[in-house]
Amino acid sequence: MQTLDPKINNALKAGTVIPAHPLALTVERKLDERRQRALTRYYLAAGAGGLAIGVHTTQFAIREPRVGLFEPVLRLAAEEMGRAGGTREVPLVRVGGICGKTAQAVAEARLLSDLKYNLGLLSLAAAKDFDDDALLAHCREVAAVLPIMGFYLQPAVGGRVLSYNFWRQFAEIENVVAIKIAPFNRYHTLDVVRAVADSGREIALYTGNDDNIVMDLLTPYAFHLNGKPKVFRIVGGLLGHWAVWTKHAVELLKECHSLARTDQPIPQSMLQRNVQVTDCNAAFFDTANNFAGCIAGLHEVLRRQGLLEGIWCLDLNETLSPGQKEEIDRVYRAYPELNDDEFVRQGRDAWLKP
Repeated sequence: MQTLDPKINNALKAGTVIPAHPLALTVERKLDERRQRALTRYYLAAGAGGLAIGVHTTQFAIREPRVGLFEPVLRLAAEEMGRAGGTREVPLVRVGGICGKTAQAVAEARLLSDLKYNLGLLSLAAAKDFDDDALLAHCREVAAVLPIMGFYLQPAVGGRVLSYNFWRQFAEIENVVAIKIAPFNRYHTLDVVRAVADSGREIALYTGNDDNIVMDLLTPYAFHLNGKPKVFRIVGGLLGHWAVWTKHAVELLKECHSLARTDQPIPQSMLQRNVQVTDCNAAFFDTANNFAGCIAGLHEVLRRQGLLEGIWCLDLNETLSPGQKEEIDRVYRAYPELNDDEFVRQGRDAWLKP
């Protein structure tokens, strides 16, 4: 069983920005290796503390035999993180997506281990028909191979409601090191945090709630444990939203960490920022059309910045929804201070070099 390097564990628990890495394609819908590497270089130059590859934003179809891109994109990102990692004081957190029922999930965990990934983000979307006992057994088998980050995915995009009791037992699995909380629901978010608190384990909590990013990072969750108060926090984010405007995301997390450390009142400006970031996410993720254009929306921002050539996805039908481009135009105008276009302009040519 692969366990987590203590330095990686410390970085994970301290909290960092982990973008969910998109897939760069040519107009023929083939892997654009040059631009795929450029995206990775952009995220690392922007200050991301790790990357998540093979997740929803990378497009699940990369696993299909006819596509055959799961291992290639994992290798490319690993190479770039390897080159960048030697110059960093804090090691990069390498996260790979794990999908499917147990046999597939275990095989993917083994591949990630072979490619020197630190942990797997374990999607449970393929196990909708499992009861809690079967689901926990599935998680244990995967964790026997590789450290895992649990994933509470919202039902609107393929997830399922998972109870406090599930998360309480999940938190006891030895090789669980983190949980990405993304149910887009305050009650369900609280279930996860309370379950981890009650477990007594130190498990890093990351937001995936794109509708409430800033407040997730600022909120103290206080519980009485053994008669004594203890505060728990969501320390970082693993987010598709952070695949764009990443430099600002890094600055935002630093602000949130600073406020959390000093235990100062949250300024009104941060409450406003929460609304602004959520508004941008609505445009990027196409909430008006039930997230149909969420990947294409991120591609559109990266295309405007010159990092991607186009917005093509592996699925020919996956593209911007009607009115989505105009919504992205609107949030660009409304919140110019949130984009990192100038940072990208300065670094883009170097990142695109072979």
